[in-house]
Amino acid sequence: MRWLGNNVELVTGYLVSHLWLSAVPIVLGFLIALPIGWAAHRVPAVRGVVLSLGSVLYTIPSIAFFAVMPAVLGTGFLDPLNVVIALTIYAVAVMVRFAVDGFASVSSAVLDAATATGYGKVGLALRVQLPLAGPVLLAGLRVVSVSTVSLVSVGALIGVGNLGRLFTQGVTTGNNAEIVTGIVLILAIALVFDALLVVTGRLVLPWSAGARAVRGVGR
Repeated sequence: MRWLGNNVELVTGYLVSHLWLSAVPIVLGFLIALPIGWAAHRVPAVRGVVLSLGSVLYTIPSIAFFAVMPAVLGTGFLDPLNVVIALTIYAVAVMVRFAVDGFASVSSAVLDAATATGYGKVGLALRVQLPLAGPVLLAGLRVVSVSTVSLVSVGALIGVGNLGRLFTQGVTTGNNAEIVTGIVLILAIALVFDALLVVTGRLVLPWSAGARAVRGVGR
């Protein structure tokens, strides 16, 4: 606690950096994965390619991804944009599979009924498929959120400021308090993000909570 009290400004700076380096890829990954997942769900040939590509991208070690980004983007080696783009790619790789599964979970009978009432492709996707796929999409977003918050810390190995710097500096100096502070704060961010997603899901997808309650009564 003494170390933290003496380094509040340093830790706060790393915390703020970690927050935005996590939040931006989560949001971008979700927005990019949705249309890709929808298209992949509709076209089986595309689905296989998209899912295979996502699996391949996610197997690339994060430190290698961060290191190669400057050469690809023409950015500086310490530019946080490298981390944002790399983590967005990881987020899309994970989220697109959930998007495909989410859209596939919507009953064909429901789609036929919606089509019969006059919904076009866009209306069907936005007003029927997207809401009904919501619970699966939310589950995927929670996975992406936790993994992204964790992966941001790896960016410290290439010099990008975030809470991961507390690990590298703590190991170098043998300062356990610094390491523990980094672990606790990263866990706290992951828990807060997850809680926000759960609350948002209950507000935006109230029918999913009702469905869970019905299933629970049925048991």
